[in-house]
Amino acid sequence: MRKKSSIKPNFSKVSLPRSLIFSCFLTLLLTISGYSTAVEEDLAPETATGLQQSSSTTSQNAMVVTAHPLATQAGMNVLNDGGSAADAAVAIQAMLTLVEPQSSGIGGGAFMLYWDQAKQQLKAFDGRETAPAKANHQLFYKQGQPMKWVDAMVGGRSVGVPGVLKMLESAQQQHGKLPWQNLFSDAITQSETGFEIGPRLHKLIASGINPGLNRYKEAQNYFYTADGSPLPVGFLRKNPELADSLTLIAKQGTKAFYKGALAQKITEKVTNIADNPGLLSLSDLNNYRSVEREAICLPYRKYKVCGFPPPTSGGVTVLQILKLLEDKQMDRLDPNCANFNHLFTQASRLAFADRNRYLADSDFVYVPTLELLNPTYIKHRSKLLNPNLDIGTAKPGNPTSISLHQADDMSPELPSTSHFSVVDQWGNAVSMTTSIEMAFGSTVMVGGFLLNNQLTDFSFKGVYKGRVIANRVQPRKRPRSSMSPFMVFDEKGELYAAIGSPGGSRIINYVAQSLLLMLNTDMPLQEVVNHAHISNRNGLTELEAGTNAESLQEQLQSMGHSLKIRDLNSGLHGFRRLPNGSWESGVDNRREGQALGY
Repeated sequence: MRKKSSIKPNFSKVSLPRSLIFSCFLTLLLTISGYSTAVEEDLAPETATGLQQSSSTTSQNAMVVTAHPLATQAGMNVLNDGGSAADAAVAIQAMLTLVEPQSSGIGGGAFMLYWDQAKQQLKAFDGRETAPAKANHQLFYKQGQPMKWVDAMVGGRSVGVPGVLKMLESAQQQHGKLPWQNLFSDAITQSETGFEIGPRLHKLIASGINPGLNRYKEAQNYFYTADGSPLPVGFLRKNPELADSLTLIAKQGTKAFYKGALAQKITEKVTNIADNPGLLSLSDLNNYRSVEREAICLPYRKYKVCGFPPPTSGGVTVLQILKLLEDKQMDRLDPNCANFNHLFTQASRLAFADRNRYLADSDFVYVPTLELLNPTYIKHRSKLLNPNLDIGTAKPGNPTSISLHQADDMSPELPSTSHFSVVDQWGNAVSMTTSIEMAFGSTVMVGGFLLNNQLTDFSFKGVYKGRVIANRVQPRKRPRSSMSPFMVFDEKGELYAAIGSPGGSRIINYVAQSLLLMLNTDMPLQEVVNHAHISNRNGLTELEAGTNAESLQEQLQSMGHSLKIRDLNSGLHGFRRLPNGSWESGVDNRREGQALGY
């Protein structure tokens, strides 16, 4: 049984739930059957498109931080009209569907943490996609062998039941203050009048990062000019089909999407794609349910840090990294020095080793969440950290006496994702990460929006050397994610900060690094989110190109690290409460986001 639950931050106890540019690597992918660590090390869900000038905003009462100025404005308009953070989230997601189609949309899924200030409760709303009822462990098999990922991702086979709208409806019904239909007006108007294609979207179309973007006529006609060129910067792109879809959803609620004409269009499109048809049915859409789960909260220094439970691996893995480093006096180390970053990579190795073995949809497999975050287990694992040498590829631990007899997951996770954070005038807040998977998703377009390809987040192989893989495909199961929306509370139990990021499985490193900096240094939040990235997912240590992280190369190599300098394209968006009670923003300069407040 799935139970609704919420928590009130309480420091007297720990509260836990029970249960690249693509073309550069296309040749590699085409030669690989199944998955490999090398593939996951190299691929990125969205290629870097340069830096923007981002600046911090402070506000006394409310704040909206999103990945696009038009989405930020839509959220702020709702707050100015007397709406809550839950209301603003609906308006923001509707607008992101239009202006950031490569990253998220109503054809995808999301995870939302919601803080109810009046009740002092934190809720976790799960809007992750689900596998069709007809799907099984051979969904991505052809001729007895796992498909190549590049062949599986484009088309109908990879499309899961979209969950973000149902999740938003659930949260808004509980915590909204404005009528549902009022929340779509900005996105509908903008879809009708058009928005200008920005440099980032143009570069992503032109990059060929998703080789299927010009395969099907709807997406081809939408993202390219008549002569086949990528839409240029400044092109006014109107989307009357999306305006019609949002108008229908605004008037009829989510039943228009899950039971009405849109549901019919989605299933017909997915199942009738000749080159890669899917299994999605009307029954799958009719029966989709958003799930309210229990957030995972642990004490860290004087704070309480809260993340999302499985089916995302982000909450558990980020918290493991923080707890593994809690007694390493990170507050006394310079975050730009080799020692700080070496320790971070080692903790990440250990946490990712556990993630790849144990994390999946806890409604279908046993996930030892309690055991993975148990203080005794964390202390045992922390003894493996070597302050002077790279420990190399870490092996998963044994957090439970139960023999789970599982194999490591082998799926590269490439969610093309967006994160936004909102706090309203009453102190209610949202930290929400939303995704359609790979940039431009499955490239299947219906009703003016793209459908996800989230099912490729499952392991294509269900069994390896006689051991089952926790994240295998099963009917109605939710694929494992790395999305990591987080909230932080102070020693009085009051909301202190919210943050999250896109970035595939590197999301975990981006968010963990930001939390370490936020909670161990006096850096302004804007400096935290712009800080040079270092990533290790139990493989190579990656240093962000063009930043001062490159200066650590020789020292880390002398400590045994195998290194790669590359773009590390996060999109961290968050807010934090200052000592005077006002809110400060953090807007990642690697994307085109904006913060507004009052």
